[in-house]
Amino acid sequence: MAIGTSTGGTQALEVILPRTCPGLVIVQHMPAAFTTAFAERLDGLSEIDVREAKSGDRVLPGLALIAPGGRHLIVVRQGAQYAVDVRAGPPVNRHCPSVDVLFRSVARAAGRNASGIILTGMGDDGARGLLEMREAGALTWAQDEASCIVFGMPKEAIALGAAVNVVPLDEVPQVIARAARRAAA
Repeated sequence: MAIGTSTGGTQALEVILPRTCPGLVIVQHMPAAFTTAFAERLDGLSEIDVREAKSGDRVLPGLALIAPGGRHLIVVRQGAQYAVDVRAGPPVNRHCPSVDVLFRSVARAAGRNASGIILTGMGDDGARGLLEMREAGALTWAQDEASCIVFGMPKEAIALGAAVNVVPLDEVPQVIARAARRAAA
């Protein structure tokens, strides 16, 4: 499952990480100097393993990989498994890491075997990538306006028709758990 977030996302991620999950790949708009400490903080708060992603890390159940600040996170297929590639690159939608870059890579690598959710954040990063995921057959969600700190990113995804479902933040752990059951089936 791919998750993209920005403003307000640090608090949202603290709330949503469940006990069990499919492999999670996450872009949180954040400068490079902070992502390692942020991943460590989430790891200490959650029952799953959370770490800053490195190229070659496998996407595994019970593990959340956080994009390093200043680098794009890309999911690649390796046979029957998925891994990540962490790459330098220009900002996309003014961001590096970019949610659109992550979501587009998930659409190409995993298609209908993937799920994606866009959470609170300013701007439109992730909206087009989530649409590409939906068009590739992935299940897609957006956080609802009432539970967002900033409704920009989810609003844009909803307007594009990228999010099949709109859910409040407190329902996101159940969404992730359903995706885990779907992945295990």
